[in-house]
Amino acid sequence: MTQEKVNLFIAQNSKFFPEGSLYAVRDKLLQVNDDDAAMLYSLDLKDPTTNLIVSVLVGSLGVDRFLVGDTGLGVLKLLTGGLCGIMTIVDWFLISKRTKEKNLQKFMNALTFGSSSMGF
Repeated sequence: MTQEKVNLFIAQNSKFFPEGSLYAVRDKLLQVNDDDAAMLYSLDLKDPTTNLIVSVLVGSLGVDRFLVGDTGLGVLKLLTGGLCGIMTIVDWFLISKRTKEKNLQKFMNALTFGSSSMGF
């Protein structure tokens, strides 16, 4: 990808990734050609702000953890009422960070899968 396209991607999607990882994301994007970049634009990245709102509203049911992909913790929260509310309150502070980490993991997996199937 060109530097301009990489900068545009970072500007549009920086809220989906942890701040410390943006340089790694930028470096990976610079190695991707324009044809394979379309795959990255189609990734279903979860919005950390939306997950925080879901966590506040129905966090004791584990919905926030199900959305992130942490099924085990979602079931635990569902069956225990968020561990009697304790895990629900803790998730209000942690769910945004966890969402960004999962987005970064999905992004890196897409690059790995894409590069292995594209002949990189």
